[in-house]
Amino acid sequence: MEYKQIPMGLSMALAQNPEAMKKFANLSEAKKQEIINGTHALNSKEEMQQYVNKIISS
Repeated sequence: MEYKQIPMGLSMALAQNPEAMKKFANLSEAKKQEIINGTHALNSKEEMQQYVNKIISS
């Protein structure tokens, strides 16, 4: 997956959380797409940050 396909809000939240960024980078393409699809329901920066934090624990 090319990084230009990642929504801006998600890429910014990942950039602020190196541990989540590393885990995201190591996921399968299908799982990455699942995470990207999940961002469409988020309405704020805070929700995005919480969503990205969950990547670490999943």
